[in-house]
Amino acid sequence: MSDLTQPAWLEITRGNAPLIVSLPHTGTDIPTEYESGLVSPWLSRKDADWWIERLYDFAGDLRATIVRTAISRTVIDVNRDPSGVSLYPGQATTELCPTTTFDGEPLYRPGKEPSSEAITERRARFFDPYHSALNAEIERLRTRHPAVVVYDCHSIRSVIPRLFDGALPNFNLGTNGGVTCAQALGSEIERLCAESGFSHVTNGRFKGGYITRSLGKPDAGVHAVQMELACRGYMREPMGPVMEGQWPSAFDGSYAAPMRAVLVRILEACLNFAKTEA
Repeated sequence: MSDLTQPAWLEITRGNAPLIVSLPHTGTDIPTEYESGLVSPWLSRKDADWWIERLYDFAGDLRATIVRTAISRTVIDVNRDPSGVSLYPGQATTELCPTTTFDGEPLYRPGKEPSSEAITERRARFFDPYHSALNAEIERLRTRHPAVVVYDCHSIRSVIPRLFDGALPNFNLGTNGGVTCAQALGSEIERLCAESGFSHVTNGRFKGGYITRSLGKPDAGVHAVQMELACRGYMREPMGPVMEGQWPSAFDGSYAAPMRAVLVRILEACLNFAKTEA
């Protein structure tokens, strides 16, 4: 169900199972007041986590709680540290309010980048409510369960030389070096990835963003993981640079089915872990 008092861009589907599925980068909405300084609508949506909400649409059948923002990450990225501290020091990344694409292309026309005041306004309007919602759902479920798993869903193009060398593995599990969840949970997800036949890595280029790192408190019964998927695993992805009209490619359920089947097993494992954790 949804709370009629919550803003329209914030989508919360509440379940009673000890699992929260976070969808922070599937949004493509850009409020009109933010459009004028942008280079182009396509460029502003290029780095969305395309079709991830469709890939994981089985989560509701597992009685998971789903929290999603419809707002584009170009407006504000709810998976960045709001203090401005880089999650990956020394490596290329994008900001709380990104000014470039992953490929380094400017998102704004010269002089139209968001000011510090504008960033503060966007944080209060979009970032803070998203995190308040996640924390509220954790609190609600922790009154019913001894443990809760927060599963943060992501995807990214397989080849982005500015961010990483070569082609990214299909499954990229992030637990911030094992800090954000119990070892047993991380190991079980790793096992399922290894058995899938897809390539995989744990705490490689992507170790978990701000959502995983801020919420994962295993000693307090909250276990958080980030799963970054290489797009080629579930969609027909052009490898290398992409152009308008070429990206994103359409979602094809039959093409996505093998990866989706593995994801079903992974979320079921998260549930089983939470239900048996004392």
